[in-house]
Amino acid sequence: MILPFFVYGTLRPGERNHDLFLRGRTLREEPGRLRDATLYEGPGYPYAVEEPGGAVSGELVTALPEAYPGLLAELDRLEEYVPGGPRNLYERVAREVLRDADGTAVRAWVYVAAPAVAARLRARGKPVEGGEWRGVRS
Repeated sequence: MILPFFVYGTLRPGERNHDLFLRGRTLREEPGRLRDATLYEGPGYPYAVEEPGGAVSGELVTALPEAYPGLLAELDRLEEYVPGGPRNLYERVAREVLRDADGTAVRAWVYVAAPAVAARLRARGKPVEGGEWRGVRS
């Protein structure tokens, strides 16, 4: 399934991983919001945790078609995501993200906290006010 990516942490424009992974490999980068998720502080990067009522700010990133397969593999490695992996910190899931410009719902890949990580964050984590990670550092 070829989908855009929704990024909300170190892959956003101006953050440390944007230039390393995305520069020159995208068609579009547009502000958007992931609904029914809460953003939590992590050790230098955030986690989106799926739960009703919250929203997370970020960018919808559409990769250049020729860059897509390599980018998907690199982002999976960056996020330490292995399909079905029992030690994943993140899971890559397809979710609806609202484009800020016009409110259109766009299906996108999102890296959300894996179930065990999400449970720990709900119990003891620190939510990021307003769902906007820029400027927040753990």
